[in-house]
Order: sequence, then structure tokens, then C-alpha cells
Amino acid sequence: MKKIFAALSAGQSAGRGAVLCSIAASSGSTPRGPGAAMLVPENGAAIGTIGGGAAEYRAMELARQMLAEKRSGFASYSLSAGEAADLGMICGGSLRLYLQYFDPARRDLPPVLQTASELLSGPQAAWLVTAISPDGSWRMGTFDRQNGLRGLPGVSPADVEPLLGRQAALSEGEPALYVEPLNQTGTVYLFGAGHVGRELTHILSLADFRVVVWDERPHAADKAALPDAAAVLCGPYSAAMEKLPPITPEDYVVVMTPGHQADYTVLEQVLQTPARYIGCIGSRKKVAATRERLLEAGFTAAEIDRVCAPIGLPIGGKTPAEVAISVAAQMIACRWNRLDWEGMRYAAN
Repeated sequence: MKKIFAALSAGQSAGRGAVLCSIAASSGSTPRGPGAAMLVPENGAAIGTIGGGAAEYRAMELARQMLAEKRSGFASYSLSAGEAADLGMICGGSLRLYLQYFDPARRDLPPVLQTASELLSGPQAAWLVTAISPDGSWRMGTFDRQNGLRGLPGVSPADVEPLLGRQAALSEGEPALYVEPLNQTGTVYLFGAGHVGRELTHILSLADFRVVVWDERPHAADKAALPDAAAVLCGPYSAAMEKLPPITPEDYVVVMTPGHQADYTVLEQVLQTPARYIGCIGSRKKVAATRERLLEAGFTAAEIDRVCAPIGLPIGGKTPAEVAISVAAQMIACRWNRLDWEGMRYAAN
């Protein structure tokens, strides 16, 4: 999404139009669901994907036609059995696309794109809201909890509220409302900017996680070495909770302090928060030793069992990048409520 908005803003500034193809609704077996998007610029290659295959090819052809005609509108595609098989699916499904022409002459778009770009990198959940008239023309605004609905006078926030979720949603009507999340809720608080931490920050950013890194070593807490982090902070691990915003039930915590020396210090603090996910790196022996310390400090077994340790899915990786991928996969599963917690809790031995 960030790449698409960056390209949209650059194209608008340069006076170039573009068509944004978004999956507004889908049914059956489709390679991508609502919210998947592909930008077809006036010149240059497409950015993003709505799933590949023949349906994407036809959508791209239609987008270029609509770009030439400077118009917007809906289109529906059904995947035939052959197309579904090409994409590795057993049976086909259907897609309802909204193809949205961005006219560089429109003066109302740059402020909305700027606001959306800011919300994309922000700490709170936010949504892009498009009001679509029966003729296909559209207006765009944003919604977040702090500022409410912005940029769409005449649209009731009460109509938008039911559409606010983790996936894009379309409500037919006059106007139709298409609402898509700009970012996922929650921040990842990563304690430790070592080799795995740096790789994990990059991988999580690709999956649209917002990552804040904390390390007590000045040379490690270097924003230049962690360009994908939303923030890089330096200070004693023992003082982290005093300096960071309150951790919420939407937030994630990853503990990988250098040499595991401060793992206990961090866990002692974050176990007192309602974090959605807590993961701790380390061998089973080191994990077990930290568990015993936590039990001795008065934490219950149930409280300690909130921690995924050893961290990550058991894919057998050894390199920092492979370990980071296993951790990111586990966090994505948690995000989408697909994590099988059995066997993922704090290891007792």
C-alpha cells in the first residue's frame, strides 16, 4: 500500500494519471481477497497485484482503457475452472473490482493522499473511505479514531462504522462506500537490535507491521541501520515501560536482547501488559531458566504461558533471515487469528 500511495502522489505531482484496481468484493476461491490492489500508471509497469492470471491481465487491459477514457467504474470477473487450476485452486470464484481513475487535474486529491500517507505510517488503525456514485465517479476521505471521518462531507460516520475492519468492505448504496484499512492495528515493540532483530524489522515492514525498536546499546540503536523501523529508541531495558506508550491489546512484543541478558528484565515488564503477542528468542535451556525466574518472581504459570518461546514457527531455519521469517510468520498467524497456540507457549523444558 505504501508503494502504491507513493507512486500515486508522485504521478499526481508530475501531472500523470493512473487507475487503481481494487478488489472490492470476492466470493469462492480467489487468489486475493478484498483490499488487494494494483496501480496501473499512465506510463511504467503496474504496481501491486490482484492475484495474477487471466483475471489480472483482463483487469489491466480494462484499466488502460479507462485510463485513456479518464473514467472510473466497477467490473466483475469469474474465474473459469481452467483459470482456477492455473492459479493452483480447486474451483473458481468471482471478483468485483473497482477501477478508480486518478485525475492529476483534481485539486482535492493531493491533501487526501497526503493524509493517507501519514496515517499509513501512524501508530493507530486508519481506513481509506471512497464514496462511489452510480455513474462511477468518486470522492475520497479517511477515517481514524482520533479525527473521525475526514474529507467526505455529506457521508455519515454511522454508515462507515460497520465497515471498519481488518479487511476491505463494500456497501452498495447511493453512494456506495468502499472502506479499506490503511494499516493494521497495533505496534510491534522489538527489544534488541541484533542481527535477527534487524532482519525481522525489515521483514515485518514488508507485511505492513509498524515496528518500534528498543536497544540499550547506542551503536545498535541506529536508525540508519534500521531504516524500516518507525522509531529506534535507546535506553536501559529496565526503563522501557516508563518511556514507551502504554502497550495495548493490539500490540506485539518481541524479546531478543543481546546474549539474552535482559530477556528477564523485559519479560517482567511486558507480562504486566495486555499485549496481543509476546515472543522470546532463545534455546529451550535458556527459555526454561528464564521461566523459573519468572515463577520465583510471583508470575503464575498461566501468565508465563502467554509467551511464545522459543519464538517462531518450527521451520528449521538457522540464519538470522531464516529465524526472522519464522518469527514474522508466527506473528502474521497471530494477526489473522490463525495461530495454533498449542505448543507455542513458553517451553517448560
